[in-house]
Amino acid sequence: MIEHDDRRESPRAPIELKVEYKRLNTFFADYTRNISRGGTFIKTDKPLRIGTEFLFKLQIPSLTNPITLTGKVKWIVDNQVATEDNPAGMGIQFVYASPEQRNEVEGKVEQLMVDSLGQHLYQKLLKKRPDTPFE
Repeated sequence: MIEHDDRRESPRAPIELKVEYKRLNTFFADYTRNISRGGTFIKTDKPLRIGTEFLFKLQIPSLTNPITLTGKVKWIVDNQVATEDNPAGMGIQFVYASPEQRNEVEGKVEQLMVDSLGQHLYQKLLKKRPDTPFE
């Protein structure tokens, strides 16, 4: 079953990144399908329950070390209804420990989006002019 709330606060970019996390003393390595300033979708055949908060490491190619974040499962796509266009996985909302962490992570995600999409597509995605400061 899909349990999904499609009201997103930030536009998402189709960027695949390695994600590592632990569940019940077992380590998992999966990949994102997309990412935004506020969250990501992790492709996995074994999504966590909605409402679960967990620590995960996000591998960003331009950084030497991964970013460690807390995420909260907001919705899932179950294996029974998953398709090629809508794979099994879980929608994750980033949970920030402080305003400083939020600013740091959002800045890194924005730079990742610019690096992956190019400045023009990134600005089009956000519908921003080049001189518009980030929120």
